[in-house]
Amino acid sequence: MNEEHLSFLQDLLETPSPTGSEVPVATLVRQRLASVADEISTDVMGSVHARLDGAADGPSLMLAAHMDEIGLMVTYVSDEGFLSVAALGGVDAAILPGMRVDVHASGAGAPLRGVVGRKPIHLIEADERKAVTALDKLVIDLGMPGEAVREAVRVGDVITFGVGFETFGEGMAVSRAFDDKCGVWVACRVMEELAAAGRAPGAFVAAATVQEEIGTRGAMTSAHAVRPDVAVAFDVTHATDYPGIDKAKYGKITCGEGPVIARGPNINPVVFERLVAAAEAEGIPYQLEAEPSVTGTDARAIQVTRGGIPTGLVSVPLRYMHTPTEVVALADLEATVRLLTRFALDLDADACFVPGLADPVRPGIPATLADVEE
Repeated sequence: MNEEHLSFLQDLLETPSPTGSEVPVATLVRQRLASVADEISTDVMGSVHARLDGAADGPSLMLAAHMDEIGLMVTYVSDEGFLSVAALGGVDAAILPGMRVDVHASGAGAPLRGVVGRKPIHLIEADERKAVTALDKLVIDLGMPGEAVREAVRVGDVITFGVGFETFGEGMAVSRAFDDKCGVWVACRVMEELAAAGRAPGAFVAAATVQEEIGTRGAMTSAHAVRPDVAVAFDVTHATDYPGIDKAKYGKITCGEGPVIARGPNINPVVFERLVAAAEAEGIPYQLEAEPSVTGTDARAIQVTRGGIPTGLVSVPLRYMHTPTEVVALADLEATVRLLTRFALDLDADACFVPGLADPVRPGIPATLADVEE
């Protein structure tokens, strides 16, 4: 990944956007695509829709990725200045004690550094040491007098993990919020690649959605408003390539072995086949993931919008999801951009996505050996 693309990824990851407070990242997306998109709009939910008109008469495609990250919200400020909090999205209380956080206080010009306090082991009874402290029993210490805290912090202020992006090992990167701001990076990069390639046959909309972590809410309104002919949701999925994960239960998903294409009832079968065909046409290694029910992604909302939208789901493997140390292989992100760009370029005017009525032959792949000989 070149330095400019890496810098944009870092900017997205380190810009706070806890669920319901996605404006700073939305601003980055609008700035990034201002010189590329033909039209950019932001809906009342806060989701950004950047449109690149098509070069011909193909079906319109929406690529959705959510901007929000998990975090915390202030529920109470004590007289002494300690903060009580609730979760924004799926926060594991077990990882919080001892963590540094950024409190985005209404009355402060910059985030306030806080620490999640817990009694030291010396003061914890033996039978309590193995228990996870419930979230509503944890407090955040800002290191400030109570009066100063009460002047700066207001109930409802949001909090993010106080860590940033860095590369490590061989081609790996760690940060908070790869879920799913790496997807926002992918959506922006696909639009840039399509523009450079002369555009897809049909219109392409990069949708940076909000509030996925509390129920794919932005995807509902975006899919309804954009009304694409076909859609792909991009998210992260659980890598299972580290100790303690049951592959027989969760599948074999490995960082560095390519994007993950989902298959199941939430996924239109023709979109799935076309995604596979695009990967094979580009020589991109890919992985398959079984999704036997609704997925916990924007795809679940997009598929059942209006009269139904043919939807696919592409992910990258992610270790340690919903922790401050989410890990991805950067090569997987770059490969996903290539995959989705090719998928978009191959959406011809005759594409049909109705199960059982669509052409079952993968694009660009001969139906029979006789076709090869001809």
